[in-house]
Amino acid sequence: MSTETRTGLAPWTQAELPAPPVPRGLAWVGVVGPGVIVLGASIGSGEFLLGPAAFLKYGFSLLGIVTISLLLQTLLNLEVMRYVVATGEPVFTGFMRTRPSSTAWAWFYAALFFLQYGWPAWAAASAAAAFYLVAGHLPGPADSSTVYWLGIATFLLCIGLLLFGKRIARTLEIVNWVLVVVILASFLVLALAFVPGTTWLAAAAGYVGFDTQSRAFEFIPPGMDWFLIGALVGYAGGGGLTNVMLGNWARDKGYGMAARGGYIPGLGEKCVPLAHGGFTFTPDAGAMPRWRGWWRIVRVDQWGIFFVGAMLGMSLPALLYVTFLPPGTDIRGLGISAALAESMGARAGPLLAGYIAFLGVWLLFKTQLDLIEGMTRSLTEILWTGSERLRNWRGGDVRAVYYAVLAAIVVWGVIALGLAPPVVLLQLSANIAAAIFVLVSLHVLYLNTRLLPPALRPPLWRRIALVAMAAFYGFFAVLSIASFAAG
Repeated sequence: MSTETRTGLAPWTQAELPAPPVPRGLAWVGVVGPGVIVLGASIGSGEFLLGPAAFLKYGFSLLGIVTISLLLQTLLNLEVMRYVVATGEPVFTGFMRTRPSSTAWAWFYAALFFLQYGWPAWAAASAAAAFYLVAGHLPGPADSSTVYWLGIATFLLCIGLLLFGKRIARTLEIVNWVLVVVILASFLVLALAFVPGTTWLAAAAGYVGFDTQSRAFEFIPPGMDWFLIGALVGYAGGGGLTNVMLGNWARDKGYGMAARGGYIPGLGEKCVPLAHGGFTFTPDAGAMPRWRGWWRIVRVDQWGIFFVGAMLGMSLPALLYVTFLPPGTDIRGLGISAALAESMGARAGPLLAGYIAFLGVWLLFKTQLDLIEGMTRSLTEILWTGSERLRNWRGGDVRAVYYAVLAAIVVWGVIALGLAPPVVLLQLSANIAAAIFVLVSLHVLYLNTRLLPPALRPPLWRRIALVAMAAFYGFFAVLSIASFAAG
């Protein structure tokens, strides 16, 4: 029995590794893609909401923790992509190939998805910004019902967009390119126009953990709210299962052996066969140059798009928040997503306030869309891999499973929107993401060092980095849980 079949899943099919594209100049935009989807999802949580909330309270020296987090996440992302390029199947399928059983891991990761993403906090936060855009003031306790119904409408609009188009992941990729370029360019222009040089210097020093006020290194400032900081660490960058969903989007993009597996089409396209297992190739002298070509593309996608974009996305909004709001301000209320718009409007006029609010609505709506689609896609892949009965349902059309899962997420999302304010849901989700990193970093390490051929396995330093990642996030997860339990 081969290693990949020990839990009863289908063996890998022997095939040849496809030749990678060799892009030049602007052709790179069409070749990279999974990294920009994850970046688009990340900017709307850690970067736009939790980062500013933390920096306002504790200063820019927290960017030192963010830098470590983003470095570790990028290395994890590369290992997720290693598995996809080598086998053509999502990492969740790889998890199901490990003991104790495919069914146990399927249920386990499905439960983690609902724990992390079952709270549509981004739709609720987008609704708060939309309220400000229409009403001209931050929502208060008396406006909670209006914000709730706006959140329902935002959430359902995300669902509606997934019913149209053809190749779903390609649609997300295009929208995220527009989002990332417009959002980062807007924040950069505003920061250049309004942020003083001393604040830029404080942010630059913060990336190495140096606090320009105390003139000392303060990676962990005194008196920290560990639940907030755990949330910042969890959603600085992708966050928990978002980083693992990267593999599903890479599969749909056709990276490496994934080019042989098909993809999930939209309702506007004809049925496309989707493989329920992966592939393998012989890493010989003919295949290894193609492998290195794919690895070049993966590195650009992750270091050039995800890492650089996430570093900019974390600092640029924070520069504006720190400039326009007093130090120590706690913005974690119902109107967290509109706090910057209100403060900038008071000094620069209503037109700029409206533009910032519009950016907030668009950014958070887009983040919610990415996460709903990624969750639906991943759960569909898990079910598709694990159940022959579902693969035969509706004539083998994977869209039937995809949209059935989406319907279940809709029902739960409408219920969850009314359970707590958006920032509470967001902090809860982010802290769960930090704890999930502990597990998935070690699980991906096991996959890539046990299932892949020796020539394709990660070098020793990358293995050490994944263990260090588990320790790093475990540290913050334990302190966050203790802080939450204490009260």
